[in-house]
Amino acid sequence: MPPKYEAGRGGWPTVRYFNAETGVDGAPYTQKTSKSMCDELGDETYMRAYVEEKSAKPCNIVAAEQPNCSDKEKTFAATWKAKSSDQRATERARLEKIGATLVATKDVKTWHRQRLHILKQLVQAHDEL
Repeated sequence: MPPKYEAGRGGWPTVRYFNAETGVDGAPYTQKTSKSMCDELGDETYMRAYVEEKSAKPCNIVAAEQPNCSDKEKTFAATWKAKSSDQRATERARLEKIGATLVATKDVKTWHRQRLHILKQLVQAHDEL
């Protein structure tokens, strides 16, 4: 599926980032200063902070300490850990199906991707047992 953004929309230069959270559509860079974008990102401090901020690892729900997981993700995972493997697989399939046609806000899309990521981990962990 092609991206839903237009290159150059909003001016030049167009800076977008892509990670597990944004998916193929990516998300635009939000400036932190009143400098021009090329001056801001030309500053190593801002560029390094931008890369580190946007390249955060997704939640690892099967790890003992559950790094990078929000309370919301931990609660969702606990709920689905208690269910059968068939129920988890069914929910995963449902989320994959609606993900292809999901038209929603960025927050809703993000939560959808997070839930799907958690269910994939739980199904994979069960399959590896």
